[in-house]
Amino acid sequence: MLQHTIPPIFDENSKFLILGSFPSVKSREVHFFYGHPQNRFWRVMSALFDSPLPVTIEEKTALLLDNGIALWDVIAYCDIEGSDDASIKNVIPNDLRVITGATDIKQIFTNGGTSYKYYKTYCLQQTGIPATKLPSTSPANAGISLEKLIIAWEQVAENLK
Repeated sequence: MLQHTIPPIFDENSKFLILGSFPSVKSREVHFFYGHPQNRFWRVMSALFDSPLPVTIEEKTALLLDNGIALWDVIAYCDIEGSDDASIKNVIPNDLRVITGATDIKQIFTNGGTSYKYYKTYCLQQTGIPATKLPSTSPANAGISLEKLIIAWEQVAENLK
């Protein structure tokens, strides 16, 4: 069983929470969210907030916090083969009250169907905040272009206005 060891990103100004499922192999290696160079999460965030593409962990954290976004994953522990979400078993969820208890989260978005499924199963009752499922930024979701991802994710930025 693998443990999620990347701490959540949030501060008292966070209004929206974006949830992934569980860190990929590459993210676990670099000890930060969306660490695979082909994952389009940071390109999407950069486009949404008309910001330079963040490179460092500090720049990525600042991009999120400066725009009122908290970031974490639904799963705290699980069995997983590599980075394959379809192989996830034996889920133990994160306690999202770490974030929701310290912030005024208005809306929760999930990065893809797996995080949405596990959020509904394990966390919705705990938070009482329905989630909006967005298309995954993962390289495994190659069927959707970066441009279409940005359009689909625009509701995150628009809800912050």
